[in-house]
Amino acid sequence: QVQLVESGGDLVQPGGSLRLSCVADGSNFAILAMGWYRQAPGKQRELVADNSGSTIYADSVKGRFTLSRDNAKNTVYLQMNNLEPEDTAVYYCNVRGMYYSTSTGSYVDFDSWGPGTQVTVSS
Repeated sequence: QVQLVESGGDLVQPGGSLRLSCVADGSNFAILAMGWYRQAPGKQRELVADNSGSTIYADSVKGRFTLSRDNAKNTVYLQMNNLEPEDTAVYYCNVRGMYYSTSTGSYVDFDSWGPGTQVTVSS
C-alpha cells in the first residue's frame, strides 16, 4: 500500500504564503495522479488542485495557488500565495495509481489520502 505524509500547514496572516508538501511512501507502485483537496468546518471536502498530466484548479484559487510535482521524489507541493481567511481548512493530499500486489501477482489500483494538515488564515 501507499502511505502519504503531509506537512506545511500553519497559521498565517491574510495575504501571506504557505507551501504544503506531500510525500508518497511505499514500494512497487506507480503514481498516475496527485492532488490537493480541502475541507472547511461545516463544509464538504472540495477540490483545490489536481494533476493527472494536466493540472486543474478550483476557481477560487486560480492565480493564487500552484500545484507542482517532483516525480523522482514521489512528492506533490501546493504553493499558496495571497491567502485569504476563506482558505482556512484542513488540506488533504490525494494520490492515485497502481501498486504491485504480491498476494495476487498483479497490479492493483490505489486511491490514498493523507491525514490532513491544518491551514488557518487569520489576523
